[in-house]
Amino acid sequence: MSSSTDPLVAVLMGGPSAEREVSLSSGRECANALRAAGFRVVEIDAGRDLPDRLRECRADIAFNALHGRWGEDGVVQGLLEWLGIPYTHSGVLASALAMDKTCSKLAYREAGLPVLPSGIFSADEVRARHVMDPPYVVKPNNEGSSVGVYLVHEEANGPPQLDPDMPSLVMVERFAPGRELTTAVLGAGVGGPEDRALTVTDIVTDGWYDYDAKYRPGGSRHILPAEIPQTVFDACLDYAVRAHRALGCRGVSRTDFRWDPDRGRDGLIILETNTQPGMTPTSLAPEQAAHAGIDFPTLCRWMVEDASCGR
Repeated sequence: MSSSTDPLVAVLMGGPSAEREVSLSSGRECANALRAAGFRVVEIDAGRDLPDRLRECRADIAFNALHGRWGEDGVVQGLLEWLGIPYTHSGVLASALAMDKTCSKLAYREAGLPVLPSGIFSADEVRARHVMDPPYVVKPNNEGSSVGVYLVHEEANGPPQLDPDMPSLVMVERFAPGRELTTAVLGAGVGGPEDRALTVTDIVTDGWYDYDAKYRPGGSRHILPAEIPQTVFDACLDYAVRAHRALGCRGVSRTDFRWDPDRGRDGLIILETNTQPGMTPTSLAPEQAAHAGIDFPTLCRWMVEDASCGR
């Protein structure tokens, strides 16, 4: 049971991004887990009045359960630094790097990690012609959760007709066949022995692993630990920690992979690192933590105890 002397944790959720509904779900689950762990908790739907809300409630710590732009790209992290409120997950620079797919790829390459060929093009140019031989993928450069992702098949007759709401510049990336794998990391991101890759999950879908497959009930199945060759399993663990460190992540991160079984370990490539992975008990990172013996309230408590400024 919490008392008035316990830290007050403000769980930031919702917000204006395309991932608002997922964030609300994450936030509610984290708030309940933190209460079960003994903290005083206030839930805040993050809007333009967020600085005033934080000052009014006199939060000691901010638990960042926001997803997507503004909450995951360094913006809210900068606000919390300005207000001097310790917060969870990665700091300003790591969040901005990980959200920008072009910048994160540069960091991966510098760390010797495998990535796919890609380029940045205007959305109008992508609508007008094939800027890369199919198959390829078109995605916003700075969104997460497969928001606005187009798969252009090899037999496509013409270029994709992108939604008018797509940003003016998009990433076009070579399509990688194979399976979806993911690995969560718990750590401080400073290269110390505390950086810990949990396990590997094989994400099974009936088709493309898009937004609906991620969040619609029954859209995907999670097999953990993944039933893959040990060399590929170990490479996922290694690459996830190296990606976490290359970006300077803190707290929890999750790195996603594509793996082509026909190419063995050489068929493993990094897609992206999520600095604010989904945080319901059945989300990928909490599932991996549970597999490692860390229940959901304990995981959330660890994240609060790890919170700081200057991350």
